[in-house]
Amino acid sequence: MLSQTSSVWDQVDTQGGIDLGVESVPDATTLLKFRHLLEKRALIQVIFEQINGHLAERGMLMREGTIVDATIIAAPPSTKNRAKAREPEMHQAKKGNEWHFGMKPHIGTDADSGLVHSLTGTAADVANITESEHLLHGDESEAYADAGYTGVAKRPEFQGSGVVWHVAVKRGKLNKIEEGPRKKLIVQRERVKAQIRVKVVDPFHVVKNLFRHRKVRYRGPLKNTAQLFTLFGLPNLVLARRPNPSPCS
Repeated sequence: MLSQTSSVWDQVDTQGGIDLGVESVPDATTLLKFRHLLEKRALIQVIFEQINGHLAERGMLMREGTIVDATIIAAPPSTKNRAKAREPEMHQAKKGNEWHFGMKPHIGTDADSGLVHSLTGTAADVANITESEHLLHGDESEAYADAGYTGVAKRPEFQGSGVVWHVAVKRGKLNKIEEGPRKKLIVQRERVKAQIRVKVVDPFHVVKNLFRHRKVRYRGPLKNTAQLFTLFGLPNLVLARRPNPSPCS
């Protein structure tokens, strides 16, 4: 894997002329060309995969379970531009009682360590459930999701897959269940599922609060999704350094 990583960076260095080992930090123009090179050759996703490959070799990524979730990254809603319009490829979505304009990163995380292994980027109005098939690596026996993914197990792409989905029961439906032993058992089961799902919050926390990436930087989902592969690859390294990163042994 190290040789593969080296070949990637050798290619970048040859094309972009960046060698921080012997040169000073490049100027903004050079960095822009470097970013365009990574995007053109889809190397950002390769870097993301190399990071995960390294973590997998160290026993920090299991294969049995995945947690899926999504969040909204805001985009400028301003129409004060030449076209007098919002970013055409960004859309708005309602979360709670508020509307949000921007894009949405969808992630699949390891159910044991909480490290991100899959990522897609869409406009904010794309339903979480529609991206679920792209967030599983294929070796899972179980998958966990919040109530926004209700009905995911019935989708055609998961028929015969062998994946058992553990989706949170909607609060309204839970409240309608008659009090008694059956409801207590269901509530207890929901608490167990929630304790597993909470690990998916950590990568979002690192990206939004530690890296302060709460608004998109570029125009269009493609460039911003490319950046997200970096933003969610680096949190894996941050989270892997936790005192108890839950290595599989």
